[in-house]
Amino acid sequence: MGIFKRLFSKEKKETLDKGLERTKTGVFAMIARAVAGKSKVDDDVLDNLEEVFVTSDVGVDTTLKIIDRLQQRVARDKYVGSDELHDLLCDEITQMLAEHDSEIDQDDFTVPCGVDLPYVIMVVGVNGVGKTTTIGKLAAQYKRQGYKVVLGAADTFRAAAIEQLDVWAERAGVPIVKQKLGADPASVAFDTLQSAKAQGADVVIIDTAGRLHNKKGLMDELTKIRNVMQKVVPTAPQEVLLVLDGSTGQNAFEQARQFTAATQVNALAVTKLDGTAKGGVVIGISDQFRIPVKYIGLGEGIDDLQVFHKTEFVKSLFGKN
Repeated sequence: MGIFKRLFSKEKKETLDKGLERTKTGVFAMIARAVAGKSKVDDDVLDNLEEVFVTSDVGVDTTLKIIDRLQQRVARDKYVGSDELHDLLCDEITQMLAEHDSEIDQDDFTVPCGVDLPYVIMVVGVNGVGKTTTIGKLAAQYKRQGYKVVLGAADTFRAAAIEQLDVWAERAGVPIVKQKLGADPASVAFDTLQSAKAQGADVVIIDTAGRLHNKKGLMDELTKIRNVMQKVVPTAPQEVLLVLDGSTGQNAFEQARQFTAATQVNALAVTKLDGTAKGGVVIGISDQFRIPVKYIGLGEGIDDLQVFHKTEFVKSLFGKN
């Protein structure tokens, strides 16, 4: 219990509540319309709720799971009043997500026990999803935990990407390895790991180009980066983090499908949840993909990145403490 309290402090809960405010307000309004004039949860309410969750970008498959669970609950409890609906939804969605074994097993921004150091995180995702910003926030959080962090600017196709990562490196107070525009990304990654080992770094975060127009080309490039890094750290990258923009709704699902088909993604970060009413996409992604959502982005501040906890997320979405 002590760990859990440290994990989800009052400040973190307030940040989560604030970040999900637009989604919560939108979902509450739609649920209110779905049950208007109803004294109990009947078939009409369930049909209306199905539309609520689909339009909230929870996704069709996950929505059908939620409705099925509600139908079973209503049949079991015989009478469920519409005023109980928020608590009922919160409980059923929490239980549904808890049935998956994809919860990240970490207390905070910590390096998993027993891994080879440096712990190498290769970050992938299309341009504009908040990839570089997420890297900067990760670097700051890891440094705050006492780790020595090095960044690698392997997105060499856009000058803006290198410049932006440089700014975040300075803001987080960590060193960065970079080369000129157009340099071989694998060469940058190789130099970054060599520098990190020489410095005794604990964590290395590698930025990559945000392109998905050709899955074979993307896979070939990322495979080359992986192979070159393994010459320095044989187990690298221990984490391939896909960053998705939560405000794009169903497009985030499609990006997840394409990137997971193109490379060995083993963690997800969903960003920009504070600026959208489509935060329900996190429920769908967490339910549908066998890859765990590891982080959620709730604002532009350097501290506005949280380790994703399903139970607390659903509680905040439904306004429960």
